[in-house]
Amino acid sequence: MVGTRYEQLLPYAQPYQDADQAFQVISGDFVTTEDGTGIVHCAPTFGADDALVAKNFDVPGMLVLDENGNPRPLVDLQGRFVPEMGEFAGMYVKNEYYAEGKAPERSVDVEIAIKLKEQDKAFKVEKYEHSYPHCWRTDKPVLYYPLDSWFIKSTAMKDRMIALNKTINWKPASTGTGRFGNWLENLNDWNLSRSRYWGIPIPIWSTEEGDERICIGSVEELYKACEKSVAAGMMAQNPIADFDPGNMSKENYDKIDLHKNYVDKIVLVSDSGKPMHRESDLIDVWFDSGSMPYAQWHYPFENKELIDGQTSYPADFIAEGVDQTRGWFFTLHAIATMCFDSVAYKNVISNGLVLDRNGQKMSKRLGNAVDPFETLKTYGPDATRWYMITNAQPWDNLKFDLDGITEVQRKFFGTLYNTYSFFSLYANIDGFTYSEADIAIEERPEIDRWILSELNTLMKAVDKAYNDYEPTRAGRLLQDFVTENLSNWYVRLCRRRFWKGDYAQDKISAYQTLFTCLANIAKMSSPIAPFFTDKLYKDLLGATELTMEESVHLSEFSVSDERFIDKDLEMRMQMAQNITSMVLSLRKKEKLRVRQPLQKIMIPASDAKMKAQINAH
Repeated sequence: MVGTRYEQLLPYAQPYQDADQAFQVISGDFVTTEDGTGIVHCAPTFGADDALVAKNFDVPGMLVLDENGNPRPLVDLQGRFVPEMGEFAGMYVKNEYYAEGKAPERSVDVEIAIKLKEQDKAFKVEKYEHSYPHCWRTDKPVLYYPLDSWFIKSTAMKDRMIALNKTINWKPASTGTGRFGNWLENLNDWNLSRSRYWGIPIPIWSTEEGDERICIGSVEELYKACEKSVAAGMMAQNPIADFDPGNMSKENYDKIDLHKNYVDKIVLVSDSGKPMHRESDLIDVWFDSGSMPYAQWHYPFENKELIDGQTSYPADFIAEGVDQTRGWFFTLHAIATMCFDSVAYKNVISNGLVLDRNGQKMSKRLGNAVDPFETLKTYGPDATRWYMITNAQPWDNLKFDLDGITEVQRKFFGTLYNTYSFFSLYANIDGFTYSEADIAIEERPEIDRWILSELNTLMKAVDKAYNDYEPTRAGRLLQDFVTENLSNWYVRLCRRRFWKGDYAQDKISAYQTLFTCLANIAKMSSPIAPFFTDKLYKDLLGATELTMEESVHLSEFSVSDERFIDKDLEMRMQMAQNITSMVLSLRKKEKLRVRQPLQKIMIPASDAKMKAQINAH
């Protein structure tokens, strides 16, 4: 059927251009036979999909010429049919557009259906409810309408945008290659203008005929253009006469207002002496957001070196919801590419959503929303942050459960606090202030060498995780170290060293080792738990003779020292931990109490190295 011509059903008017190409059957992949016959009526003038498929087949939109010879649709800007529509002229296309109490009993679509039925042109007429956009304030149906718009020819830089996007570290990578990458691959020109009341006006002035235009690039340029207009007699006075060109102070810019209701009154003069009025549209608000890296420095009028020298740009890191793929992420990238041939950001995390404990979106209406302020007041910011960071990757959706915060308080913060309390209790009794020189690593007991090796391995892993924008991995590594290695093993096995014996090398080594672990845990955990770790850091160092920064957040981040790392020792201890855990599990299974001695334990060794590691203990 494609290409078949048909008779116009309502022959009131025809397109003013290429009417011979209208009223034919064309194909589109967005129409299926799942609902209805698979044949639909297309209105290229009032729908994006319709306009695109019609353009592919050179089918014109239904536009007629008004009294001034300008093309217009068969519906005016108020939503009424134009005079060319005969008996339907002046009727609103939706009954909801009429003033209250003024709507006719039969809407215009009902009237059209009746007419087609009477003329035997309608095979079947029935009501069909389908999804349609409505105004969020008035709940009235929204009318799609063709308007002249200003565009940025972003497609001209499409290939460069794609190439630069491949240099950005996306978290997750699938957003950069998939959602954002696909958006760039199918890029259209950027519709810059918006027909609204409030926002940043498009700074373009045109003559009535549109044959002369000027784009104003600064307030100083507008000031000079106004002076020229006053001299030509277009305006009685300069509306921004109080502005001092070249003065970049806030006080100077506070003298003017560049919003629509002010700048629309400004009439400029063209080179040929004609009056010029501003284009009525405003700029897409996402253009504002995408210009943020430069606008914050009042570029290019001030601080040019910060942008041109790339000392304050591009950003090392940004984060926003994944829904910003077509918003902030794109506009930042587009403007940076087109204006500076650069990325706007080097790393980006596209955040997931915070859902309720059952995975449903939080809603006041559903009663499953969690008050963040009450949560922070009850559980504290550090425990809340730690739970949210360690429970799921930032780009994954998080099933938020208050019981999870309670577990974090007990398992991580409770364990860390108890470990510090244990240390401070005996350090105060023995008067430990870290006044002694550091005991050499080779002179420390094996248990000290092991925990310091694990600590320095942890430093390396946590630093890498943070650098890779993987805070979840960093938090989990820290949590495992504190709860397992430090508390369950080191402190538990070393208790007697703290409360027994003289204040000699072995006890000093234990204090120095535990102090080092706690201080570095405070530093490494500070990005996630800034308040608790700052208190821990100050309490630790405040009671010593060591030099310290005012805050953990001003201290140098923990740096791993390869001299302390002994992988063979870590493996031996890991094997000891595994064997211990398995034996405890077997005891529990066989209902043997922990304090009941065992005559022997048989452990199968897979090779000589494993046998040597077991015998080492």
